[in-house]
Amino acid sequence: MSAPRPYKLPVSVLVVIHTPALDVLLIERARQPGFWQSVTGSIDAPDEPLAATAMREVEEETGIRVGTPDVPRAALRDWHLANVYEIYPLWRERYAPGEWKNTEHVFSLEVPAGTLVRLAPREHRAQTWLPWAQAAGRCFSASNAAAIEQLPRRTARWCR
Repeated sequence: MSAPRPYKLPVSVLVVIHTPALDVLLIERARQPGFWQSVTGSIDAPDEPLAATAMREVEEETGIRVGTPDVPRAALRDWHLANVYEIYPLWRERYAPGEWKNTEHVFSLEVPAGTLVRLAPREHRAQTWLPWAQAAGRCFSASNAAAIEQLPRRTARWCR
């Protein structure tokens, strides 16, 4: 008999991966066809830094490693934006009893056009790169769509 799986902590990251031209990577959930999203994931421990969570989740879900010559650590940007939302009933059993809200911290990651993506097949079944406005319209999550809609303004701020 295996040990019970620990509950997920209700603190997560959302990482909008994009090219310099603002094409955005969306990945489709394996168990929920039609649910397109950016990279997301929960912290593994209460003391795990959010940037470490973001880098870990990006690598786990897409195979993109942050901190390489092609994708330097500086390409990962913390927006210092947190969204609090009700955990979807579909996933609520993953959390401790009584947990119903999650705090999602938003990051972006700029990668070169043509960056190779290797999906984790257990989690995601398809990928696509779309111009930011189209990507926002395809997301199932309102907070994910809102983050992508902010991308042109956020990236312009960093380019000054």
